[in-house]
Amino acid sequence: MIKTAFKFLLYDKAKSFGALMGVVISTFLIGQQVGVFTFLTNSMNVLARMNPEYIWVIDSRTENVNSLGSLDMRIARQMESFPGVKKVHPVYISGALVQFPDGETSGIQLIGLNAPEFVGQPQAQNIIEGKMSDLLPDGAVCVDIFDKRIFRSTELGTSFEINKRKVHIAARTKGVRAFGGSLVYTTIERARMLTKASPNATSAFLVEAMSGIDQNKIVKDINQNIYGVKAWKGEELASSTVSIILKTTSIATSVGTLVIFALIAGFFIIGLTLYSAAVDRLKDYGTMKAIGATNGYIRRLIYTQAFIFALFGFGIGYLLMTAFKNAIANSGLLFDYTPQFLAMFFCVILLISLGGASFAVRRIIKLEPAEVFRF
Repeated sequence: MIKTAFKFLLYDKAKSFGALMGVVISTFLIGQQVGVFTFLTNSMNVLARMNPEYIWVIDSRTENVNSLGSLDMRIARQMESFPGVKKVHPVYISGALVQFPDGETSGIQLIGLNAPEFVGQPQAQNIIEGKMSDLLPDGAVCVDIFDKRIFRSTELGTSFEINKRKVHIAARTKGVRAFGGSLVYTTIERARMLTKASPNATSAFLVEAMSGIDQNKIVKDINQNIYGVKAWKGEELASSTVSIILKTTSIATSVGTLVIFALIAGFFIIGLTLYSAAVDRLKDYGTMKAIGATNGYIRRLIYTQAFIFALFGFGIGYLLMTAFKNAIANSGLLFDYTPQFLAMFFCVILLISLGGASFAVRRIIKLEPAEVFRF
């Protein structure tokens, strides 16, 4: 069957190449858009996504980790009295202005963490130079290596000003990117000082539960007993943040539209190409039916050709997707395709190919063996 299918494909190389390119183009366009969308959604909830093991306590008026209100440190002492709470870690987040010697300025998001634990810090694999304890000396901050557009240079020791106070880079991360802004980490006391905030000001609390304690119980206790705040499990706040941003922007619509058009284009390119090839070879298919080939055999033959297109087209498309991913990684757009996504993606491409092949199948199945003598 496979050998025969290859013979049919090689008979008209131009049409076979066209169908193959239809699969390749669909695979690449869909993979490209999904990759960029993955990067964007990861940047939307990066703060909550990097710390899912903690309970996040934030202002009750927001469901978005990127737009937090102001809280009072006294709430932490209240939460620490709840059963099952091991410790409460404050996180202070505020917008700030970076200024360079030439007078240029840029906006950043300043993240203040409580030393020496620095709970809320980037994950270990994202810290590529220095460590969070290096932020203890006066003026020390941590920036991302891909934020060169903001900081000009992200080398250790580079100096600049935040809100007209001199700071220097003491640690660097890789791939810790926020949606619409650059993240700069430092100690919570220094962040408050740089933004002239109250010593009791904070933006969120990361609640650490005791071992074996159900987080849902602590979330319920906090929400029922403390006015003006809302407790979230880390992954729930991350999901809520993405949902809120997608609802208030056109990102999902733009990406979804491009993906749908890529699917439609692939479907019709493959369908029309295989249909045209089938029409050109009606005599061959008619001869096969005249000598005993069943409709089931003909159907399997055409679908086998479609499977070959899907397999090779997806392989080539995946190579192009990988090349695209590696190329834009140099600019800080980092994302990965999970094995589960790739398996599901191949199934989608296969369905497109088989669906397109159905045009040819319907034409050939209607062919009567006697018609072969009319060609």
